[in-house]
Parts: sequence; C-alpha cells; structure tokens
Amino acid sequence: MKDIEAIAVLQDPVRRRLYEYVSGQGREVGRNEAAEAAGVARTLAAHHLDKLTEAGLLESGSRRLTGRSGPGAGRPAKVYTRARAEHSVSLPARDYRTAAELLAEAAEQAGLDAGLCAAARRRGESLRGSAAPCGDLDEAVEMLAARGYEPHVEAAEEKDMVGAEQAPRVVRMRNCPFHAVAERFPPLVCGMNLALLEGLLGADGPVHARMDARPGECCVVLEPSKNNID
Repeated sequence: MKDIEAIAVLQDPVRRRLYEYVSGQGREVGRNEAAEAAGVARTLAAHHLDKLTEAGLLESGSRRLTGRSGPGAGRPAKVYTRARAEHSVSLPARDYRTAAELLAEAAEQAGLDAGLCAAARRRGESLRGSAAPCGDLDEAVEMLAARGYEPHVEAAEEKDMVGAEQAPRVVRMRNCPFHAVAERFPPLVCGMNLALLEGLLGADGPVHARMDARPGECCVVLEPSKNNID
C-alpha cells in the first residue's frame, strides 16, 4: 500500500513537475530553484516538496546555498534530492525482484557470467533491430532516456584532468534500471548491463560503452569511439 500511496502523490501536476525537476538534477535543489523551475510560488513549492518527502519520494536536508560559512553566510536553507528507495506497483501483486535475485545468485554461483553477457548483448541487438549503430552521443542520450537510464552529458570542464577543455564529452547515467539486483550482485549485473548497452548501441559504431562506476550512478558511461574523436 505504501508504494501505491507514494505514486499517487505524483498525480498532482505541480508535484510531479517538482519531483521530475529535482530528480533530474543529480544534486541538492533548494526551494527557490525548484519553484522557479516549476513556475509556482515558493510557498506552494515548499508545501509540495515536503509532501514528496513525507511520501518517501524525496529526501531533505539543509545547507547554506551561498557555499560560505561563519558570520554573514546566511541561514541554512532546506534542500531536496531524490530518495534512493524504489517504488513500484503491480496489480495483482508480482515479485519479479525476488525472481531476478534468485536467478542472479544461481548464475553467479554457476559461473555463468559469460553466458549472461552474451544473452544480454543479443537482447540489446534485438532491441535495436535493423537500425544502424547509434550515430552519436545525442542519439544515445535520447535512446537511453527512453529506457529510464536518466543520461546526462558531462561537460569537459567538469572532468578532473589536464586539458579538459579539449576532452570529448562523456555521457553518464543517474539511474540504473537494475539497481536493486546490481547492489547484491555488482560484477554480474554490471557486466550484463554493459553487454546490453553494447548490443543496443551497436558494435564498432561511433559510440562506445565502458565501465566507470561512480556512487549513486549507473556503472556504465558512454563516449565517442576512439576512431571517431576529432
């Protein structure tokens, strides 16, 4: 019932816009910023953000948005991020997560990593169908957004490396569709995910998928293939 109640909270269009905005930022968002993004007054945004927090869809905290500390730095402001908990509804009740975890456990114990990756790559290829390999990162972003990965382009200047301004763009993903199972069986499921995306993007195409795990994000990143970097 709790999952149904949480999802029901999103029926309000303002609340849904606020949730989608906060979820899409990948960082803490203050009330003023969220209100401006949703096109509503700050007091209304605060009300809905707190309702989303009560429902377990967002998490809240407080910090000084100025980035300063000490006298004159201003009062801490309330900030929000997407909650890590998952919510799903199936009517009648289904328990696919337990089935997935049992299958993953059996595959791991039997050493079926290679077979699982091969199956995942074939599934990715079948999802792509007769289409040509993914043409560029922008096309990859659109494709992965439709599959729930929440991709975002990491600007070159955000990368901690010498000559970052010349570095190619990298696409990271804020959501892993297999997060619950990946937490329990990371090598197995992350390898499966990489193989699935390799099949979906197409082999030897302009876009290359590789492992580069970060806390709170998908373990796979996309970048231009080496032979497609100017």
